[in-house]
Amino acid sequence: MNNAVDYSWFDTAVKAHLIEQGVLDIHTGETIGLVIQTQNYFAPLAFPQTVDAGIRVARLGGSCVRYEVGLFAQGEALCVAAGHFIHAYVGSATRRPVQAPGQLRAVLPALVAAA
Repeated sequence: MNNAVDYSWFDTAVKAHLIEQGVLDIHTGETIGLVIQTQNYFAPLAFPQTVDAGIRVARLGGSCVRYEVGLFAQGEALCVAAGHFIHAYVGSATRRPVQAPGQLRAVLPALVAAA
């Protein structure tokens, strides 16, 4: 599969988790997270493989969150793609940095990577 598909899965894994936790409203939320960084591939995936994604928070800052994502062929222990991205939280109207919303900050500690 094209690397662009992996990028899409990275973003989808994080957004799906945040939506499930009730802390991301992609239609009317007052803040949005812009993906500003990402990275690495180790082995190919091919259609119609089912893909599992694991996510964790590597750094939780005031207005930024660094997410790390691993992609795995379903049921396999070998990570085929690992990436990260940093969400920089900005006002949806102003596009200026804002503090990550309190509800978001409340659910992210469960994903914080051990030091």
